[in-house]
Amino acid sequence: MKKIFVVSFISVGYFLNAQSLSNSPYAAYGIGDVKYDNTIETASMGGISTAFISDFTSSFNFANPANNANFELTSIRLEATNENNYFKSNYNDMKSTKHSTYLSNIALAFPLSSKVKMGLSYQPYSSKSYDITTNQTVDGNAYQNAFKGSGTLNTAQVAVSYKINQEFSVGARANLYFGDLYDLNEFRAANAEFINGYETKNRVRNFNFTLGTSYQTLNTRTDKKFTIGATATFGNTSNMTTEYTNSTYRYTDAAGTKANESIIEQKSVSSKNLLPLQASVGVGYGSENHWFVSGQLDYKKGESITYFGQTRDFQDTYRISAGGWYLPNYNNFRSYFSRVIYRYGAFYERGNLAINGNGQLDPNGTSINKFGISAGVMLPFKNSSITRMSGLEIGVEVGKRGTLKNNLINQNFINLKIGFNFADKWFRKALYN
Repeated sequence: MKKIFVVSFISVGYFLNAQSLSNSPYAAYGIGDVKYDNTIETASMGGISTAFISDFTSSFNFANPANNANFELTSIRLEATNENNYFKSNYNDMKSTKHSTYLSNIALAFPLSSKVKMGLSYQPYSSKSYDITTNQTVDGNAYQNAFKGSGTLNTAQVAVSYKINQEFSVGARANLYFGDLYDLNEFRAANAEFINGYETKNRVRNFNFTLGTSYQTLNTRTDKKFTIGATATFGNTSNMTTEYTNSTYRYTDAAGTKANESIIEQKSVSSKNLLPLQASVGVGYGSENHWFVSGQLDYKKGESITYFGQTRDFQDTYRISAGGWYLPNYNNFRSYFSRVIYRYGAFYERGNLAINGNGQLDPNGTSINKFGISAGVMLPFKNSSITRMSGLEIGVEVGKRGTLKNNLINQNFINLKIGFNFADKWFRKALYN
C-alpha cells in the first residue's frame, strides 16, 4: 500500500480537545506547540527577562538566574493561562475557534544567604493534541487519512544565583524535560477492513544547563540604572527515544482494540539534540522603583526530530522582544492604583517551521512567524508594601502566527494569564554564609 505522508492537513481542518494545552494546528510538527515562557511577569513585558532585575524583593527570575540580586523574601507563585485562538485558511474558507485553560507555572524561591538565592519551578514546555480526518478521491477510488497526536512535554527547573559584588552576578539553572509525545497517521481505502497505520512514540527524558550573568550599575544621585545580561543553554546529557511502527491492522470495537496486526517496519532511534543550543542577550535602563525598559534578542538552534519514520530538520529561531514596567508611586497609600505595577511589551519571532505548498517541512518554504503585543498589572494585596510585594498578577498577550499563503493557517490569539505571588520572610535561617 502506498504511503501517503502529507502534513498539509493543517490547511484542511482539525479538531483539538478544548481542554488541551495545545491549540495550534502547527503543533502537529515536531515536539508540538512550544510555550516560550509561561510566567506572567515575563510574558506581560513582551518576553524580556535576560536584563530584567526586579527592583523589589519578592520576584525571582528563572529565565536568567543571575538576575536575583535584590531577591530577599520567600516567594510562592501559582499561575494559570487561558488561550483563545482564532484560525482562518483560504483552503475551503476554513474558520475555527479553539480555547484551553491550564496550569502554567508553579514556583518556589527563597534566599539561602545575602548573596545566594535559589528557586524551584515547574512549567509545561510543549504540547500536541490534534485529531484530523481528510478524505480524497483518486481515479474514482475513495481514501481516508486520519492524523492524531497527543502528549505534553514538561520542564522542572532548579536555579541558583550568586551575587559577586554590587554590580556583577552569576547564576545557573538545571533543566529537566520529561514527557511522552505520540503521532499516528492511519490510511484506509473505502470499504477496506484493514488500516495501514504509521505510529511514532517519542519518550523524552532530557537534561541540560543554563548559565547566566548580569551587570547592573546604579547612579545614586539620579536613581537611574543600566543593566546588561546574557544566558546560554547547552549540555544535553540525556536523549529522546523514538519508536516508529508501520503496520496493518483492524479495529474490533469503538474503543480502538486492534486485531490481526502485522508489522511491516519497526525502528527505534535515540537522539541527543532535541533541545540544542540556546542563547539570549539583553540590555535595560530605568529609574529605581519607578520605571524600566529593556530590549532582548533570543536565538535557538534548529533541532532534528524523527517522526513517521523520517528525520525532520527545523530551522533556527530568532526572537526580538522589548518591554518594561511602570510604577507611579509606591509610597502613595491614599491612591491604590498609584501602587499598581503596569507592564507592557511587544515581540517578533521567526519560528522554527518552514513549510512548502504541500505542507511539508522545507528550508525553502514559508516561515511560520509570530508577533504580538502584551500588557499586564501586578495588583498588590491591601497590606502589601515595597518590602513585601505580594499580589495578584494579570497579563494578556494579543498577536498573530502563521500566514494565509500556500493554503496555510493564519492564527490570531488572545492569551489571558492570572496568578498569585505570595512573598514574606519565611525560612530566614541562612544555610550558607
